[in-house]
Amino acid sequence: MKKIVFTGGGTAGHVTPNLAVMAELRRQGWDMEYIGSRDGIEKDIIDHEGIPFHHIASGKLRRYFDLKNFKDPLRVIQGTLQAYRLLRRIRPHIVFSKGGFVSVPVIVGCRLAGIPVIAHESDLTPGLANKISMPFVSRICVTFPETLKHLRGGKAECTGLPIREQILKGSAAKGRQLCDFHSSKPVLFIMGGSLGAQKINQSVRSILDSLLKEFQIIHICGKGNTDPGLQGIRGYRQFEYVKDELPDLLASASLVISRAGSTSIFEFLAARKPMLLIPLSRAASRGDQILNAESFRSQGYCEVLQEEELTADSLLSGVRSLYADRERVLANMERSPYGDGTAQIVRLIEAHRLKEGS
Repeated sequence: MKKIVFTGGGTAGHVTPNLAVMAELRRQGWDMEYIGSRDGIEKDIIDHEGIPFHHIASGKLRRYFDLKNFKDPLRVIQGTLQAYRLLRRIRPHIVFSKGGFVSVPVIVGCRLAGIPVIAHESDLTPGLANKISMPFVSRICVTFPETLKHLRGGKAECTGLPIREQILKGSAAKGRQLCDFHSSKPVLFIMGGSLGAQKINQSVRSILDSLLKEFQIIHICGKGNTDPGLQGIRGYRQFEYVKDELPDLLASASLVISRAGSTSIFEFLAARKPMLLIPLSRAASRGDQILNAESFRSQGYCEVLQEEELTADSLLSGVRSLYADRERVLANMERSPYGDGTAQIVRLIEAHRLKEGS
């Protein structure tokens, strides 16, 4: 039996690309399990897929001073020992990592257990977890061609991002039906992301009356961020979070407002949805979303509104500008060189399995 362990977590962007690879490997008869953190978003996502999930201790990797920086290395060591024991028991042929802080002890555990690792970096510049893990991986796949210049040692390969099949199989009619929308007015799909919904939510609600004159609105607000006072407004539907409904809701959309996490924006590109991207600022992140957004803007797939410039007026202007220019954006998307990275990644996984078995 061909066996693989997946890891990655912290945000949905570190987990959902795994689902695309899992679906293809399942079709090819692979047995699979997952190692993540106890309280991370990965547990809910993987449990939903019916894949065995194991949790380990992990410590957040911070670039700034925090007293927890003195305690978390001990948690990383603890997690490494837990991962090592799990890997020795599961005995996978290979491990596939999507990054995030939980992946570091798993990857180090793989080195101790003699198990090869293929990692994947979604953003244009490598995250800290993948930087730390680089000496211990056999291969690292990247999403953007520009990322290759940031990685040395001949381990990197540009594969693109694995895209979940189901995200492209939605029904616009079902999406409108879920929201009680009609087909005579365009739909604006708004998603702030698990780490950055609040400011976007506030800005959208401040211009809701103006937006509703031109659009029907699907608003993914984040956990605990719906506004009870806005329930029942015709043409406006709030959700804390969506899973199975997402493909249908996205299919119904004419435009998207989103943060600029790479997983989301590549799925929007694959679904051919013009985007107004509001990347997390450098004050709230390492700046990776700003680079992701600028790369997409340079290729004509989106317009960008920096968070420091986000106001009611600038948001309304940005939405109107993007809608007026949507045909040009769609034409650029049709010419995109980016494809689904799933097949290339699966090929690498199989090649490493055969190499280890030889």
